[in-house]
Amino acid sequence: MKAVSWNVNGLRACMGKGFLNTFQELDADLFALQETKLQEGQIDLVLPEGYHQYWNYAEKKGYSGTAVFAKREPLQVSFGIGMEEHDHEGRVITLEYPEFFFVTCYTPNSQDGLKRLDYRMKWEDDFQSYIRSLDSKKPVIVCGDLNVAHEEIDLKNPKTNHKNAGFSDEERAKMTQFLSSGFTDTWRFFNPDLEGVYSWWSYRFKAREKNAGWRIDYFLTSKSIDDRLTGARIHTEVYGSDHCPVELDIDM
Repeated sequence: MKAVSWNVNGLRACMGKGFLNTFQELDADLFALQETKLQEGQIDLVLPEGYHQYWNYAEKKGYSGTAVFAKREPLQVSFGIGMEEHDHEGRVITLEYPEFFFVTCYTPNSQDGLKRLDYRMKWEDDFQSYIRSLDSKKPVIVCGDLNVAHEEIDLKNPKTNHKNAGFSDEERAKMTQFLSSGFTDTWRFFNPDLEGVYSWWSYRFKAREKNAGWRIDYFLTSKSIDDRLTGARIHTEVYGSDHCPVELDIDM
């Protein structure tokens, strides 16, 4: 099974930059999007035959939002994590299959000056609790823009970013906590020491041209299915957003 996750930073804009060509070329069984920036009815997306579409829209226009396109129809689909304070921004979709749960997530950004860090910490605890509750029933595949570079190896300039959103000690500790609770960072499972491969680059300062990036897009999986992992890729060759798609190949 091939799964792909991509923060498209506005799907309508990405459509004009080759989204459908990339979608067809990657030919994923499950294709998750973050930051769609859409309201219902704002796009009529025609995908290749056989895909089921699931959308979670933020209440705020032009903001956040997630989607999952699945070749195989799930047993059921849920939106959000079941907590009122978190479920207005369209950040989570869960598909349940007989063998596993598939979750896409667009984690809140702590913002400049870490002004949303307190909320981010609450989100982390509640989201991780939600994932652990799923994991108690069957294995979980979590993907998305998790808005944190976990280790210094995961960004180009760690020394100057220790107090910035996405690389604060607090955010990194929450990712350590997540992984320690029984989850695998699938990219690092296959590439434990590989440097210089990122999934996001600022639009400023020619960051992508210089490969001054961050790895903040992930596939995390229950440790119980480590033996089923067959590959992980970061598609740095794909443009169309300030992020590139990430991929997981797994025998499910």
